[in-house]
Amino acid sequence: MGDLLDRGAAFLESQRHQHMTRSVIYRRGTDEKEVLATIGKTEFEQADDSGLIHRVESRDFLVRTEDLDLGAGLILPRAGDQVRETVGVGGTNVFVYEVNAPGGQPPFRYSDPYRRALRIHTKYIGTES
Repeated sequence: MGDLLDRGAAFLESQRHQHMTRSVIYRRGTDEKEVLATIGKTEFEQADDSGLIHRVESRDFLVRTEDLDLGAGLILPRAGDQVRETVGVGGTNVFVYEVNAPGGQPPFRYSDPYRRALRIHTKYIGTES
């Protein structure tokens, strides 16, 4: 019969991918690929030297692990990569996000126990028109 939780997670991941995604460009250096991503966010808390707690919000992109192949095999996100999201009527603006997480946190985490999807943490770095 197999692992019922694994099958259920696979079904939910396929539904997320089919009904809750938009097209973005994932870029590393000069290599890039169009992937479908679900938009999310993560709030990080970080204490400074004075003990004050600062909250930082990351714009997250959830993508299928199998989709991050820039031509030389599967990759995992790393700091400095970019996610480019086209927005606006007629796709007039491109919001550029850099893969990054504050406070020494990893720039991504797996979104499910079966490692089917990646939650990629980013910060906004600019807009291109």
